[in-house]
Amino acid sequence: MTVRNVLFLCTHNSARSILGEAILNAKGAGRFHAFSAGSTPKDAPNSDGLALLAERGHPIDGFYSKTWQAFAAEGAPQMSIIITVCDNAAGKACPVWPGHPATAHWGIADPSAVGGDAAARRRAFEDTYAQLEERIERLLALPDGLEGTALKTALSEIGATASGATDVARSAP
Repeated sequence: MTVRNVLFLCTHNSARSILGEAILNAKGAGRFHAFSAGSTPKDAPNSDGLALLAERGHPIDGFYSKTWQAFAAEGAPQMSIIITVCDNAAGKACPVWPGHPATAHWGIADPSAVGGDAAARRRAFEDTYAQLEERIERLLALPDGLEGTALKTALSEIGATASGATDVARSAP
């Protein structure tokens, strides 16, 4: 079986894309190798997101915010799938990806944008984690040989399906 490289993209590569990378690497080990990047990366991943990952047993050493250009450069791992997880990144002109990977948009509200107390921020990150986990489990349920238009369609359908989780990030003031 060939391991598929998946790149999660968002604007700052500080929350959603980092969570997606961690979840897919844990659940898809042996089948998928996930990466994350952003169009305008922050200085570091969001500490609330890293804390949640650590509490859920994910290793957090080595996470840093990086530009998506690193994955379009010569010598970069070739991606099979690229998933944007924020509307800003989906709307930007992306680099030309080597190998013509399947692309999809899985729009999820930014938990980093939620203000308020620590409990509100925690709920936002838990909601985001749950949405990504649900979509990643659907990705893992796809047939191994799915390629081309069929893969793109299946990935887009996953992104278009609303999660059963409460969308705290969108409903927070």
